[in-house]
Amino acid sequence: MMANLLNRSFNFFKRETVFSISLILAILSCFFVKPNVNYFNYINWDTILLLLIIMIIVEVLKNLAIFEILVRKLLNRTKNTRGIVFVLVFTCFFSSIFITNDVSLIIFVPFSILALKKIDRFDLIIFAVSLQTIAANVGCMILPIGAPHNIVMYTVSNIPFTSFFSILLPYIVISVIFLSVLMFIVPKDNINLTDFANVDVNYNDFFKRVFLGVDYYLLLTFIALFILIGNLENISALNYLFRHWIVGNEVIYGVVSSQIISNVPAAILLSGFSNNYEAIIVGINIGGFGTLIASMANLISFKILAREHDDYKIRYLIIFSVLNFVLLVILLGYYFLTI
Repeated sequence: MMANLLNRSFNFFKRETVFSISLILAILSCFFVKPNVNYFNYINWDTILLLLIIMIIVEVLKNLAIFEILVRKLLNRTKNTRGIVFVLVFTCFFSSIFITNDVSLIIFVPFSILALKKIDRFDLIIFAVSLQTIAANVGCMILPIGAPHNIVMYTVSNIPFTSFFSILLPYIVISVIFLSVLMFIVPKDNINLTDFANVDVNYNDFFKRVFLGVDYYLLLTFIALFILIGNLENISALNYLFRHWIVGNEVIYGVVSSQIISNVPAAILLSGFSNNYEAIIVGINIGGFGTLIASMANLISFKILAREHDDYKIRYLIIFSVLNFVLLVILLGYYFLTI
């Protein structure tokens, strides 16, 4: 019985790693700051509510298969391999604006693998999925609702939609140019992808599937992280230390911390110790490029690809890492040239 419990706990930890670590750290922090009513004030309930609403809307769109239907229509008109990769990559870019980068990849990475298999171009799968992941992380910068880390910053900073976009616009433009240039690596071989299967939308138990599809562990992760950061702020020595390190260096710490703990925890951590929200927004967004754990979206793509093609994992990690770090260096270079 104990072995079964340990096995289930380990499987849960593997499945919900970020939530598990956040919860453990939040509990540990409670030993240093006695639990009290102020714990409720730590939590940014506006962020939690907005994230919940967005996730419900996303699940509705996902179950209606709106974006998938549009992409299939586009693919039926595509005549060459470069065209199909272009459509698949920039579908992730545009869809992530509205349905978040994570959901965009959950929908379109399996779809892309299927489409490339259908034309017998297995050689393009790794490159296409790598570009899709980058595209989703770029597209989610356009609106604050495009990714959980931006939802955090939007609710904490109260920066208007238009200003939020203008802060990240140069990085979006550079990244889109980067993706467009990489498209020329893809050969322009003729293909025939007509009569791509239609999408069957299942309306049975529609609302049940919508509400069951919401990632409630993500909401709990946010709550745990808010409690952790709130407690760290109330430990005077750590508060001083974090502020001393972070203030004035928000972009660098945003990038570095994202590489280690991913950009969602990084957003909550940095916004708890600095009011320079514009710099934090830049840091955590360009920090989503780099390591596999820099953004949860990166892990999603990797897991989907590994499930479909376990033998592709090493090659994918190499290509993904090279492309991501090249883009990260370019974006950091732009930042340092313009400060």
